[in-house]
Amino acid sequence: MALTHYACTHCGGWILWFASREPVACPNCTDVRNALPQDDFTYLPIAEAPAQFSTRWQETLPGLWEFWTTPQLGLGSHGWLLQREAGNIAFEAAPFYDEASRKQLEVLGGIQVLAASHPHGYGALWQLQEFFDPELIIHKDDLKYTKAFRVNHPIDDFHAIDAEHEMLRLGGHYEGQTALYDHPRRILFLGDALKIDFDAAGRPVALSCHKGYHYAIPLTRDELLHYREVFGRFDFAHVCTPFEFGRGVNQALATALIDYLLTHGIHTSPVPLTSLHAYV
Repeated sequence: MALTHYACTHCGGWILWFASREPVACPNCTDVRNALPQDDFTYLPIAEAPAQFSTRWQETLPGLWEFWTTPQLGLGSHGWLLQREAGNIAFEAAPFYDEASRKQLEVLGGIQVLAASHPHGYGALWQLQEFFDPELIIHKDDLKYTKAFRVNHPIDDFHAIDAEHEMLRLGGHYEGQTALYDHPRRILFLGDALKIDFDAAGRPVALSCHKGYHYAIPLTRDELLHYREVFGRFDFAHVCTPFEFGRGVNQALATALIDYLLTHGIHTSPVPLTSLHAYV
């Protein structure tokens, strides 16, 4: 029986399923770390996506490209492309890539290595795999969420892509949630280890972290301590989540959030950056 890809319109995650009938339920949304749709599940077959959605991109920093889908599909994840001489690295993915974005990725040099932090950043990884047939890296503990694409390089808790790009398991929010550190640009791609609140001008104003955001499930003490250990290994000046670029959210601020929570009680509410300065 033929298979095809369906996007859950609630979260934007893709499901590989039978072409003759829609999936019953989205595994991302039925997980406790995401919310259920208000009414019922609805799905977008890939054949219908080009008529409804397009892809946008911009160079966020020199050699760092950001891709997203418009109008927003599901949670609205963003995909990141790091240009390097040895072949580009793509981390996370937009929910849908149109033909124009595929051509833009080709102009930028294609994709040699493809990876993601955890299921909320997977987006349309399967499309990027079909376009470029890259090495596809996912932590072994999150393989159970990868039915929509084929992982050809599962990793343990540490993996060096090259001398300037390292991956390290963060855990916490998801068992296999994994960070990527880009040494040349001092950027930590940290999945949903941090949630960033912005003001109207797009400046970060508060940070929080969670096991489950929608149901306000906090992390445990040991999970926070592991976050702190990982943050302490990398001298980052900015962060990238699957949804935004956190300009100026640096190692000192990320570590200060953990210290604040361990001092004042663990919770999921946003902590203003002004409250974190005493811990920097």
